[in-house]
Amino acid sequence: MIVIPAIDIKGGRCVRLLQGRMDRETVFSDDPPAMAVRWIDQGARLIHVVDLDGAIEKSPKNLAAIEQIVSAAGSVPIQVGGGIRDLETIGMYLDQGVDRVVIGSAAIYDPDLVRQACRDFPGRIVVGIDARNGKVAIEGWTQTTEVSAIELGRQFEDSGVAAINFTDIERDGMQTGPNIEAIREFARAVGIPVVASGGVSCMDDIRNLSKLAKDGVSGIITGRALYDGRLDLHEAVAFLDAL
Repeated sequence: MIVIPAIDIKGGRCVRLLQGRMDRETVFSDDPPAMAVRWIDQGARLIHVVDLDGAIEKSPKNLAAIEQIVSAAGSVPIQVGGGIRDLETIGMYLDQGVDRVVIGSAAIYDPDLVRQACRDFPGRIVVGIDARNGKVAIEGWTQTTEVSAIELGRQFEDSGVAAINFTDIERDGMQTGPNIEAIREFARAVGIPVVASGGVSCMDDIRNLSKLAKDGVSGIITGRALYDGRLDLHEAVAFLDAL
C-alpha cells in the first residue's frame, strides 16, 4: 500500500476544496510543480493530479501546469484526472509523459470508452468513482446519479482497469477521517485494486486504512492534511513501508 499526495489545480494554482465545492477553496500554492517536488522529496512514489476546471468544463483546462508537474517529477509517475472524455485526450496526456489517466464522469456516460482505453493503453487507465451516500457523483461532484458505486465498479472488473480511485465525497477535505466501512464494503465487492480517498487527516487514519490491504485497498490519496501539516508524508510512507 502506498500513500499518494493529491495536487488539485484550479486556475493554474494548487487548491483544496471542501466536499468538492468550487466556491469553497483554499489556495495552497501558486506553483504546482514545486508542490510535486516537495512531496517527492518526502517519499511520494506517485502523484495524483486533478484538473478541477477540466472536471467542470468537460475538457482539459490546466495543461500547462500539468506539463510542468510531469517535467518536475522526473521519474516519479503522475496520474491525471478531470475532464477526460475521449481517447484523444487520454493519448495526449500519455504522450506528454503522464503515467496513468483517470476516467471519472465518462465511466458512467460512456463505459465503452473505459474498455477501449484499457485495450489501447493497457495498465494505464484508472477509473475514478466518487460516491455520495453510496451513489455515484459526476461532473465535478455537482450531480449525484442513482447508480451505486459498487454497481459501476463491477462493470469494469474484466476490462483491464489498473485501479479504482474511490472517494467518499462527504468526507473529502473535511478532516473528519475516512469512511472506513464504505471503503471496505466497496473494496470487498469489486475485484479491482482500490485507492481510497476522502477524509484522511492524520496518522491514525493511515493506520486504520492500512488494515484494509487484505480487502483490496492498495493506496491512499490525501491532500488537505498534507498541506495543513496535520499529516507528515515521510512518516506515512515509512509506516506503510514497514508493514
